Amino acid sequence: MSGTLLWSGEDSATAEHVIGRALVPALIGQPLVPVAALEARMDRALAGNPFTKAGVSIALWDAYAKALDVPLAVALGGPMRTEVAIKCSLSGNGGRLRAGLARAQESGFRAFKIKIGLDVDSDVERMAELRALVGPDTMIGLDANGGYSRADARRAGERLLEFGPAFFEQPVAPADLVGMRDLRGLGIPVVGDETVFGSEDLMAAIRADALDVVSLYVGKSGGPGRAVTMGRIAHAAGVDIVIGSNGELGVGAAAQLHVACALEALGAIPSDIIGAAYYDSDVVRIGIDTDGVRARLGDAPGLGVVLDDHLSARLRDGSSEQGVR
Repeated sequence: MSGTLLWSGEDSATAEHVIGRALVPALIGQPLVPVAALEARMDRALAGNPFTKAGVSIALWDAYAKALDVPLAVALGGPMRTEVAIKCSLSGNGGRLRAGLARAQESGFRAFKIKIGLDVDSDVERMAELRALVGPDTMIGLDANGGYSRADARRAGERLLEFGPAFFEQPVAPADLVGMRDLRGLGIPVVGDETVFGSEDLMAAIRADALDVVSLYVGKSGGPGRAVTMGRIAHAAGVDIVIGSNGELGVGAAAQLHVACALEALGAIPSDIIGAAYYDSDVVRIGIDTDGVRARLGDAPGLGVVLDDHLSARLRDGSSEQGVR
């Protein structure tokens, strides 16, 4: 999974350290089934670090599904669908925005979200430019990544309404549930992202009536099984679901897709199963089937991806080059 020190407090160096120091001793020699018991052992051995635990959890769930000879989505309780609508995330103004949009459209993307949350005037200019570029009927959402104060979030939301935003993602700081709740009055669906990592965060946001939609990550949740559990909680509470992204490579993108297909319900907002589109190369030789509009579930067992031959050879040889074990 793609943790970063700035966003989640994890990166490849911390992951390698805690996997070797805490998770390997907790897991080696234990039975694979049930996977939930192994996830509980990880929690007892290591506080926090959800993205690192998610990476290990994905491997465990993949092994379990392969032992059953079924796709991971089936092992997770699905599939409830075999296709998932997706969108692309854009940022910047002027030439940077136009270049990013052109690349996204070349890759097939037809729905978008735009990064805002730094300066209201610049954000309005960016959204106006994007709307002019893609036309009145293209879906565009707003993602502030918690960058606004309450006052600026309301001011931005009111000014951006004329451009037909499909949603307002994480408009204020993650802990500001009151601010999230109050912004729902603007009439734009409010999406909680950084506000919700695990199930306890989700239940707190639901109790506070703070969101219309929750952005579920395999990484934030701590693994595929826990993401599906959170999806069931959200669905029972009447909260819509979108699959969010930290720019996952092929293995993580496959986990996103299987979780999305195993969920009882997804909302109308296209998901962010898009990480591979941002990279020149990947860790997989065969990845998920996606065309920029939808990601499609295959019928191969487990995650259904095939690792790059060079990476597979290094893993077989036990090499630790570039932190790979």
